[in-house]
Amino acid sequence: MEMDEIGCAELKARLERDDKPLVLDVRETWEVELASIPGAANIPMGEIPARLSELDPGRETVVVCHRGIRSAQVALYLERRGFKRVINLIGGIDAWSREADPSVPRY
Repeated sequence: MEMDEIGCAELKARLERDDKPLVLDVRETWEVELASIPGAANIPMGEIPARLSELDPGRETVVVCHRGIRSAQVALYLERRGFKRVINLIGGIDAWSREADPSVPRY
């Protein structure tokens, strides 16, 4: 199964439009407290199966983690459960800090 991916510049541009995707941050709460994308929903990776009902399978969802590994796993998990519009952020919050918003701290 091939996963859709998005770069930081494209995501930033899309977040400035009216029809924004859901940004789903799957990092742990302590990580989100260090650095985050404004408006992102946080459900840690380990909680996704139990909290799946909180997500809309029809809404475009961009999954984010620290560097893109956990988010890729969650994106594939969501696709296997019938989510049709799931996209992984290439490079995660680390790339976001470098490429889209330098005010977001790196860790």
